[in-house]
Amino acid sequence: MRQITNAPDELWMHLTRQLAPERVSAVLTLCQDVAAAGGRALLTGGGVRDAALGYAPRDLDLEVLGVAPERLRSLVVARYRAVVVGRHFPVLHLRALGLDVSLPRRRGPAGADFDDGAEPQASPAEAAARRDFTIDAIALDPLRPEIVDPCGGLADLAAGRLRHASERFDEDPVRVLRGMQLLARFELSPAPETVLRCRSLSPAGTPRERIFGEWRRLLLEGVRPSRGLHFLRDTGWLQHFPELEALVGCPQDPVWHPEGDVWIHTLHALDAFAGARSGDARDDLVVGLAVLCHDFGKPATTRHEAGRVTSHGHEPLGVELCQAFLARLTEEHALVDEVAPLVGAHLAPAQLHRQAAGDAAIRRLARRVGRIDRLVRVAAADFAGRPPLCEPFEAGAWLLARAQALHVLETAPRPLVMGRHLVALGRTPGPDFEPILRDCYEAQLAGTFASESEGVAYLRRLLASRETRA
Repeated sequence: MRQITNAPDELWMHLTRQLAPERVSAVLTLCQDVAAAGGRALLTGGGVRDAALGYAPRDLDLEVLGVAPERLRSLVVARYRAVVVGRHFPVLHLRALGLDVSLPRRRGPAGADFDDGAEPQASPAEAAARRDFTIDAIALDPLRPEIVDPCGGLADLAAGRLRHASERFDEDPVRVLRGMQLLARFELSPAPETVLRCRSLSPAGTPRERIFGEWRRLLLEGVRPSRGLHFLRDTGWLQHFPELEALVGCPQDPVWHPEGDVWIHTLHALDAFAGARSGDARDDLVVGLAVLCHDFGKPATTRHEAGRVTSHGHEPLGVELCQAFLARLTEEHALVDEVAPLVGAHLAPAQLHRQAAGDAAIRRLARRVGRIDRLVRVAAADFAGRPPLCEPFEAGAWLLARAQALHVLETAPRPLVMGRHLVALGRTPGPDFEPILRDCYEAQLAGTFASESEGVAYLRRLLASRETRA
């Protein structure tokens, strides 16, 4: 059993200690306004859950009972700037205060308007049953204070258990993926009846941005991502992500991978990544996705050769599968473009270190992946995902130092010879520019020149050589 705060006075005091005074004041003011209008406002959702666990709450959710939608809207906008957000379950969002004001709603997605599907006369128990998991259905009345917990969320939280709040769980299949990231974030175990219920659900027809949002939270906040992915397998939801499902049972060379198959390895690698996040959300998302996808090419390339298990060529195939996987999850094409090269080059740090590669190879690697620092993080997670093997990743430290010395740690080398140099030499822009500039860039990567003036001198020699051959 884990220690939680389950006394209403203590829970409210913990919340107020963690929140800025203006947020506390806004919550109390709105609760008082709602009470004056004949209703009741309850803090619920993740903010209460986090406070019970001793964490600082981030966004707050104030659910209002007993007040009609139009009346509630007027109460809120009379004091604060609010916008309606949430295409499926709309709320009044007070952006400056990190506060959402909501109403209980009828079965299924409500629509885009705040008034759609509202059930203001719902009881606290009915409102709690509308939520996804019991740990998110714990409510706190700040004015009394009083905990309202009809679904037993505090007991589940203390037991480290994730359980659906009611049969209304089925209304939104994305809750399965929400369960995935909650299990990973709070190191919970799923209730068997919840696993069973999830098996009957499907994400078909769900907007991909909602699906990707849960994957994002798994990678950016999950303490043990492996718990979330085990949940996907137990619920049968891996079938909806075939690139992941294919990893299950795919063998690996036990000498290099004593931990087991590619699926088990990927889970260990993700946990290693989670233990070394940088705190930069963009970097962590790119690296986390690359770790998730890094061995997608193995199932199709794995062979038994001379008593060993090999997967030659899994990196380039993995790029294609990674791109297909991410294209189904997100429209962020720039994100996919940042992730895919890391998948294709995740073995490069170890290979270059083993070969004692020179500067040119490292510059070319920087051109290929863009961010060597991110690549090393992917390779380090891959290397660490092989328990009980635990030797230090020397190749990573070596490559970081070399890339730093060459000024290509976080960016590809900037071309020193540009089209303007050709124009300055009397050339007219045309299709012949591209091969000439490509030749110059390759010479730069090889170390033939290291400054703009040297590059222009090389360009002159290159043009003269071409004219001689012509």
